[in-house]
Amino acid sequence: RAPATDVPGAMTAAYGAEGEYGDDGAGHGDGNDDELAAEAQAASLRAWEKKYASERAWEDLEEDPTTGRLRVSKGRVEADARERRAKMAAMASSAHACKGMIRFMYVVVDLSRAANEEDFRPNRLSVIGQCVIGFIREYFNQNPLSQLGLIVARDGVGERLTELSGSPEAHVSALKKTLDASGDFSLQNTLNVARTSLKSIPAYGSREVLYILSALSTCDPGNVWTEVAAAKAAKVRVNVVSLAAELHVSRRMADETGGDFGVSLNADHLHDLIMAHAPPPPLSEEATKSSLVQMGFPQKKHVASDALTVGVTGDYVCPRCSGRIDELPSQCAVCRLTLVSSPHLARSYHHLFPVKAFNELDAAADDKSNVTATLECAACLATISDRSLASTCEDCTKMFCFACDVYIHEKLHNCPFCSS
Repeated sequence: RAPATDVPGAMTAAYGAEGEYGDDGAGHGDGNDDELAAEAQAASLRAWEKKYASERAWEDLEEDPTTGRLRVSKGRVEADARERRAKMAAMASSAHACKGMIRFMYVVVDLSRAANEEDFRPNRLSVIGQCVIGFIREYFNQNPLSQLGLIVARDGVGERLTELSGSPEAHVSALKKTLDASGDFSLQNTLNVARTSLKSIPAYGSREVLYILSALSTCDPGNVWTEVAAAKAAKVRVNVVSLAAELHVSRRMADETGGDFGVSLNADHLHDLIMAHAPPPPLSEEATKSSLVQMGFPQKKHVASDALTVGVTGDYVCPRCSGRIDELPSQCAVCRLTLVSSPHLARSYHHLFPVKAFNELDAAADDKSNVTATLECAACLATISDRSLASTCEDCTKMFCFACDVYIHEKLHNCPFCSS
């Protein structure tokens, strides 16, 4: 009798034994039936179910001896910490690459009928909405001088949901109101809408489009490769993140325009793939030429209650034409001057000068030397219980816990002791 966990070679042998011995090999047939049933059950699992079935997440749990509650085991915590620290080191190693500080991006969200599939929990539409909302906020957090717009694809057309602007809450509010999937997806129509809007962008800004696809087909009115060639000529970089599978048309579009392509395995992997496009990508050789950009730093002056206003009103006053605007960063509606605030300009420099990766504490050497001194984080002053997760700054030699290490590299973007 062939066990249910045999490899495919053993399955072939079992079928041969069954055919050779006829009714006497009935036991082998039962084993094969069990294997086929197990394979069918595994194939019917949804994406979020496969995640827990493959990773065996219950094996990463242990009981807390003090409280008796379940917690993630120490080995799993260390593995996740090392993986995250490796990503921070990779970001720090890209310091010498030329990156664009001013980006103009359209996010194309596929809201065709394929977004109603339930292979993600509770469905693709809900997961896409959460990931896009998180991406919008992270995009403006890392690119304060950049602008973003939303395009939704459904019923075979591309609809520009929001124009390019620097207001994250306006995009989030508009997306929440339109999360309704129907019809077919059109790659050509959506790319045409994005390219037409991006072609008027100044030369100093990088032009990008991010597709979040659910459909396995595209319904186009003409030749899609003509539109891809036009996007490439306009220097539009197209990135694609697919929820279902790799499509030749979307993969080739990303390759020809210099973008990235990825297929998500589950909801967490989808979140990581989308968030990977929040930091600015390295510029091409043609776009690395420096250019001067005129910027204005408006002052905030409240409008008097009895003042007569016509057109756009706001609390910020343009330093060139004294026109009023309501948010920063943006362009003056009168003289088209780029208006920013000094904190926005300062925050955008951390991509050019990232914090060096901290050195891990050599826990093995401490064990050999029987070092039992209590370690304390220099930032939060908390006691470091796990020495393997501690790290030290190469310049100031201060020691930090893992939480402060992550905060310094991903949020603060400078070592507080080196800068002082």
